[in-house]
Amino acid sequence: MRSTRWELEVRPERGGRITSLRLDGEELLDQGIGVDQPTANGFVEGGAWGWDEMVPNVEPTETLPDHGEAWRLPWRVTRAAGIELAMQCRGRLLPWELVRSIYLREALIAIYTYRNIGAQPHLAYWCAHPLFRFEPGMEISVPGRLGDLADGTSAKVFLARGSTDRATLRWRSGPAIEMSWDPALTPYVGIWACNGDLGGYRQIAIEPATGGNDRPDPSAPPPLLAPGERLQWWLQIRAL
Repeated sequence: MRSTRWELEVRPERGGRITSLRLDGEELLDQGIGVDQPTANGFVEGGAWGWDEMVPNVEPTETLPDHGEAWRLPWRVTRAAGIELAMQCRGRLLPWELVRSIYLREALIAIYTYRNIGAQPHLAYWCAHPLFRFEPGMEISVPGRLGDLADGTSAKVFLARGSTDRATLRWRSGPAIEMSWDPALTPYVGIWACNGDLGGYRQIAIEPATGGNDRPDPSAPPPLLAPGERLQWWLQIRAL
């Protein structure tokens, strides 16, 4: 997909992964360390790069795998027309369906629709997982001094529920973006930064989510959807 300033590449068969997001020709997403194995048990072992959707969890549980199901399942393209790309995926361990519609104009706008396709209510957990390039000293508009991470280390911070609706990233090489969301719909936000840890990854992720604690946790719950019920939210990235 292309617009005046943006270019985006997606691999539907690879978990619907957005493999490249370029602003004025400059790549914003981490391109990894040469690992690309979606059948691996763990997300890092499978190749932690690009932009995935974490459904129905991030942290593994007794019944759910590392970083969920969506990154390892094939997605189906339902619409590809100019500035719009819509894709759909359905869970195998839990009865969820997620539709992601991306519109590429002056900004990137992603609209998500989650549906319970099962016969029982369940907690509708989703977490964005765009792994942007990390540069030491880059400007990151969240607490935690993540831009000052020592080489070979990583860190994650969780923001107070509903405390913000946007975050900015500014690279020393020039580009700057603002990522925004509706805190009434996706009130939980985690920030992950890695400066050469986990085998050499250098990435930072802004992770708004429908629920807290990186999983469908009743203590910080996402919405409970009845059979057939839908939940919709949005995410925007614009150039600064």
